[in-house]
Amino acid sequence: MAEAITDRQVVTVLRPFVRATTPLLSALRESDPLGLVRRVLPSATRPETKALPASTGDAEDAKALATVDRSRREKLLDGLESLKVPGTQAWSEMTVTERDNWWVNRVGRFTVLLASIPGLGGALADRLPIQDALATAGQGLLLSAMAAEHGITDQADRVRLIAAVLFDRHIDPDLAAGKDDHLTREQEDATTAELTGDLDESARKHGKITVKAATNTLWRFGRTLYALGDELDKRPQGRFYHKAVGLLPVVGMAADYLGERSALKRAAKKARRWLDAHPAPTSA
Repeated sequence: MAEAITDRQVVTVLRPFVRATTPLLSALRESDPLGLVRRVLPSATRPETKALPASTGDAEDAKALATVDRSRREKLLDGLESLKVPGTQAWSEMTVTERDNWWVNRVGRFTVLLASIPGLGGALADRLPIQDALATAGQGLLLSAMAAEHGITDQADRVRLIAAVLFDRHIDPDLAAGKDDHLTREQEDATTAELTGDLDESARKHGKITVKAATNTLWRFGRTLYALGDELDKRPQGRFYHKAVGLLPVVGMAADYLGERSALKRAAKKARRWLDAHPAPTSA
């Protein structure tokens, strides 16, 4: 029988994991083109960038064109502001619960499909740890996003949240903060850097985080969580019928996808209860 995983081991794995979720969540948050449109549109249609008119008639045409351009730009920006995505007026007016649900969908579309791919192999793939590791990583990513929306910025609090929701662990705050931990700051920094290596390289090469880099990062997350062994079985799961159909080849992928979507929603509900019981401290 394998030795039981201790709270300290859980914290050792989760601290760098929580730190590494920040840049990946930023990529998922900023993947919409809103900021780019805001930067490009005003300069691209300024009247002063146009050639000087050759006659009074041309000047009037240029002025009319500039007015049309300005009107279209304003309408487009108004439309963008109505979208419920981070950085817009509509986003600022959303409730915390609505933002939580947005993250369930955003993280879910990215992580759940990837976690369900092993279902293509049916029962054989399900006997491997890869699916649970990826699904747990996706749930942990969601919980970090929800923590931010609820005002939880402290790394230790996020560690406690993930440990409670995914592993039914009630971690001591001092332990979650890394006090008196055998894992040195340098080791934690190195592990975090390894987890985010693909994101950093993508940002250097492409000026952004690509889908490939994000996918590779989630795989890294899954591998690091695999160190927790049987603890992965404690995470919120899908319905029993998802598991049954998931044993079948080919159609198992669809069942696994639906099952992981259900599990992600369960994790979100459990997280809300924890966050309600542990609200973020209010500033004086």
